Amino acid sequence: MQLALFDLDNTLLAGDSDFEWAQYLISRGVLDREVYEARNQDFYEQYKAGTLDIHEFLDFQLKPLSRHPRRELDAWHADFMATRILPIVTEKGRALVRRHQAEGALTAIVTATNSFVTAPIARAFGIEHLVATEPEQANGAFTGRVSGTPSFREGKIARVGQWLAGLGHDWGSFDRSWFYSDSLNDLPLLGKVTDPVAVDPDPTLESHAREHGWPVISLR
Repeated sequence: MQLALFDLDNTLLAGDSDFEWAQYLISRGVLDREVYEARNQDFYEQYKAGTLDIHEFLDFQLKPLSRHPRRELDAWHADFMATRILPIVTEKGRALVRRHQAEGALTAIVTATNSFVTAPIARAFGIEHLVATEPEQANGAFTGRVSGTPSFREGKIARVGQWLAGLGHDWGSFDRSWFYSDSLNDLPLLGKVTDPVAVDPDPTLESHAREHGWPVISLR
């Protein structure tokens, strides 16, 4: 039995859905450009540098979801998908997913970005399973807080383990397991699988991958 896990941002996508969602809300005037644009860029740079405080970032990312009704958020997201996400979906990424699925692997996207933003993207790739940071909800509305463990760094290992347990599996259920990622933040999960693959990696991950003999590929 095989397991194939895929990071989303800057891996299957030629861009970052988290960053783009905030930029989209700014472009619509939902978020104040002067207040939010610099903070959005700063959080993105912290993520790339491996210094992001995930709880501080999630407070920034999830609070806007709590200020608007779900129907309005869903309408914005449909436009966001069409204008910001589909143009950065890579065909090589689609082909890689299809190859693992054709070989019978259990496939999932494993991402730090929240599930409101990423669930429709996973569906666009034809991937049933999504392990993402979960926004807390009450009576169908977002509260602005996170539910459970964020799917970030070591949290990805914990969340994947919980997901596998829910399917009646554990890491030992699989003869081979892959994880594809671009980011140094994913070194914990990359070190957990049998077949780690660096995809268009940042400099830190590329150096680590080459030092340890991991494949380095491009989906761009």
